[in-house]
Amino acid sequence: RDRENRLHLTFNPYTIQIEPHDYMAELFNAITRANTILIDLDRDIWGYISLNYFKQQLKEGEVGSSTMPHKVNPIDFENSEGNLGMADAFFTVLRNLGVAFGYSIVGYTSLERGMNKLRLNEEAIAADLDQSWEVLAEAIQTVMRRYGVPHPYEQLKALTRGKGISPETIHEFVATLDIPEDAKASLQKLTPATYIGLAAVSYTHLRAHETVLDL
Repeated sequence: RDRENRLHLTFNPYTIQIEPHDYMAELFNAITRANTILIDLDRDIWGYISLNYFKQQLKEGEVGSSTMPHKVNPIDFENSEGNLGMADAFFTVLRNLGVAFGYSIVGYTSLERGMNKLRLNEEAIAADLDQSWEVLAEAIQTVMRRYGVPHPYEQLKALTRGKGISPETIHEFVATLDIPEDAKASLQKLTPATYIGLAAVSYTHLRAHETVLDL
């Protein structure tokens, strides 16, 4: 009885020879949906690693590649992806549920191990942002709309679509706009790295909320 309460189990007093499967289908569906989300996370993370946005902490004696000794492959995320995929497949077979849960646990463990190895490569991200001044087109056309400048989208499309954009390109375009000088000055100060909207405010709010929850 104590174990039953600790595991939040309830007794089913009315059943036939075969236990009804409705609750099982609901549980397994919830797990496979969660696993699918984590599979996407695995793929995203090893994609970011391949872009050099993340580095991985080295482990002594670990083999990164069978043919290229310099490589540090995202093996934990690949392992997690594979095992979670196997788990989702086995959750469709009633007599293999233990195998499905086992694959899920291996997948979760691999993902956690991989996440603990990640190190943000701030230099690579900053360099990539510095080559992406076209992202400021969104901010500029928003300000243009605010002050009633005609055809803001079309003007920015002509300026940026399919072209390499430099800081000088952006600054020269902003200087020609018929908007207040203080608005121009604000746009001229923007960089791809500082154009984050309300992200900083949202992050601060989130951390404050987490602090309250911790208390």
